[in-house]
Amino acid sequence: MQVWRGLPPYQRGPRPVSVALGNFDGVHRGHRAVIEQARAAAIAGGLELGVITFEPHPREVFRAGDAPFRLTLEPLKLRRLAALGVEHCFVLPFDTRLSSLSPEEFCRQILREGLAVHHVVVGEDFRFGKGRKGDVQTMSALGAELGFSVDAAQLIGGAGAVFTSSAVRDALREGQPQEAARILGDWHRIEGPVLKGDQRGRELGYPTANMGLERLLQPKFGIYAVRVAVLSGPHQGAYDAVASLGLRPTFDKTEPNFEVHLFDFSGDLYGETLSVSLIEWLRPEIRFDGLAPLVTQMDEDSRQARLLLADAREPWLQSAGEMK
Repeated sequence: MQVWRGLPPYQRGPRPVSVALGNFDGVHRGHRAVIEQARAAAIAGGLELGVITFEPHPREVFRAGDAPFRLTLEPLKLRRLAALGVEHCFVLPFDTRLSSLSPEEFCRQILREGLAVHHVVVGEDFRFGKGRKGDVQTMSALGAELGFSVDAAQLIGGAGAVFTSSAVRDALREGQPQEAARILGDWHRIEGPVLKGDQRGRELGYPTANMGLERLLQPKFGIYAVRVAVLSGPHQGAYDAVASLGLRPTFDKTEPNFEVHLFDFSGDLYGETLSVSLIEWLRPEIRFDGLAPLVTQMDEDSRQARLLLADAREPWLQSAGEMK
């Protein structure tokens, strides 16, 4: 997948594109339906398949004081888009200049003159332009004037609800990673480098890889069964693990911390990049009176996590028939 950053025009080849347009936070099953509709138009018209997305997410600009909410930062979002067979990803910088464009200016300057799109697919609830004044009907009318066609992808879902990024966030805040995965079509992943911690886990017989949560949604605090992909360094590979997410009340911490203990692992992971999939929430955080009961509980957490991970199933495969 070719990634294009900044405002167009770009020095691309001659073939025009059919694009899916949106934020695509999480690249969940609803987003994939939008991309599949753009793909169908690309195949029918002999076009290349593209995605237009924004960095940072507009909500990070307009509501900068809110708690972090992102499901996927750019590296994971791009990998998921590439895995879907997207040929071009246009990452537009969402800033004052872009946000001040009227719907007509966005369609003319970005879509037509900048990218020379032939077809655009958006979700049926998509809004764009200064003050979010533009909608699907606005873009369709402007596209007819400027020389590109527009389709609206219907929202899809199952179990009485549509697949949205907000629904994924709600599931994670409620400690339901299986429900989040059903909507995503993949496990929710926390990714980033391994940071230096206080090394207390090593002293307890449970060495952990510590990771930050900067800009990412904080799922429900507690203990999780997880799967870890080590993405860099000499220990690259997949591992089962147990993780703690929260404030570590036994040690009176005040900043959220995410630490992961890899089963049957020995080695140095400092500075390496991990992708940690949340499989199941096991229990809430507990304050222990001393280290001995804490270690006893960690033994039990590890036992439960091993058993659960040995039998974990992909919930999105089991619920594939729900989509409408």
